[in-house]
Amino acid sequence: MSGPQRPARRGASRDGGANRDRPTARGVQPARRVAYDVLRAVTESDAYANLVLPQAIADAGLSPQDAALATELTYGTLRRLGTYDAVISAAADRDTSAIDPAVLDALRLAVHQLLSTRVAPHAAVNESVTIVGAAQSRGAASFANAVLRRITRETPEEWQERIEQAARSDDERLALRSAHPVWIIRALRRALAAEERADELEALLDADNASPEVTLAALPGLAERSEPARPYAPTAFGSPGGDPHRVVAGSGGRIRVQDEGSQLVALALAEAAPIRAGERWLDLCAGPGGKTALLAAIAAQHGAVLEANEVVPTRARLVRNALRAVPGNVPVHEEDGRVLARSRNGQYDRILVDAPCTGLGALRRRPEARWRKTPADVAELVPLQEELLAAAIDALAPGGIVAYVTCSPHLAETSGVVREVLRGRADVRRLDARAVMADVATSAIDLAGDDSDEDGGSVQLWPHRHGTDAMFLALLQRTSAGAVPEQGE
Repeated sequence: MSGPQRPARRGASRDGGANRDRPTARGVQPARRVAYDVLRAVTESDAYANLVLPQAIADAGLSPQDAALATELTYGTLRRLGTYDAVISAAADRDTSAIDPAVLDALRLAVHQLLSTRVAPHAAVNESVTIVGAAQSRGAASFANAVLRRITRETPEEWQERIEQAARSDDERLALRSAHPVWIIRALRRALAAEERADELEALLDADNASPEVTLAALPGLAERSEPARPYAPTAFGSPGGDPHRVVAGSGGRIRVQDEGSQLVALALAEAAPIRAGERWLDLCAGPGGKTALLAAIAAQHGAVLEANEVVPTRARLVRNALRAVPGNVPVHEEDGRVLARSRNGQYDRILVDAPCTGLGALRRRPEARWRKTPADVAELVPLQEELLAAAIDALAPGGIVAYVTCSPHLAETSGVVREVLRGRADVRRLDARAVMADVATSAIDLAGDDSDEDGGSVQLWPHRHGTDAMFLALLQRTSAGAVPEQGE
């Protein structure tokens, strides 16, 4: 089963360009126009929808109702891209790689409306054909019209059965049903199986396809969380309704939009041992700064000193913006984290390594990532993750603690990295991250596994089980030189 078409990048940035140089299509509802423009930016420029969409909505001046529709059309189309491409290919009797990308995005948008929403079929077809006509040629519009009319002749259930019949394996059928690439399904199954929870796979895939609730973080000592409180992180609460960014702006940044899982792993580092005044902390891979701000607020409460590092300048600026609400000065370096950590041997008491990863744990928020990432990305990232973690351990003072965190449950990026880095080292012991997480959580939290397993009580959070992104956490403590690590402590 081939995946969705991935055209080569054309030089535009990932955080803009949704409305640039687009022909106007009269008679197209503004929400559909915005959704189409964002799909084009994602396909054409490798843009991130979560960055492009809010600006496109603002530029178009959409009402709250139209903004909600544009959001549903954009994210719904991106989530099920592989499934929709299989339907389009069958209806068009050609591979999607043979269809002009601008036409294909209009077809994808229409198919989402036809198969997964209550939008009237004539509206979905007519407006998508109008978009194609404005962007391409009369012949392209006729082609799009013919394909979509063909799709309307069968029910969503009939189309699903039809494309699954062409699958070559059970995993391919599941991929078409769940709108996840086969390689991701297999990686998620292995990660769940490591917890003896492989039977939760379909629940996880369903959770990946559900829109996540907006979660806010109240910075400790600077803001109080409101209702509704989230179940685990003492800093987390749900959006009170309306635009959450107005709440953030009104708080001066003391309240932030942040996934509860991200809050929990940062809090776990702070709670892993009693904080002594004067401790030095480092957030080694800090962008975009949500965990940095949380750690900075906690450090300020206890007289600790935090530094941050982010190698990408644009993300470093986001870190500085995130820190504006926190009193005091937090230096933000812009260096390769491996180089910076190696130059600070033995200097830090706590280090957060929120390592660059595939992001497979945040597919709810970045649905296009599932079609953009490949197994080659894992192979490329793992050596970097290992080098960052090894350098961070060397930068710890004796007794210092590093939190290794990824927003990916892929075993190669999580427990595999930790095992490889600790191989042959006698100066590090694993701490029981599950026990720490249980102490942090304000209610009982289901953390699979036991404290005696080979991963030493590491934590894996899940969208379907915890309502968070799939965050991984391992806590490692630097012992005095030559000490033998004690597993599971």
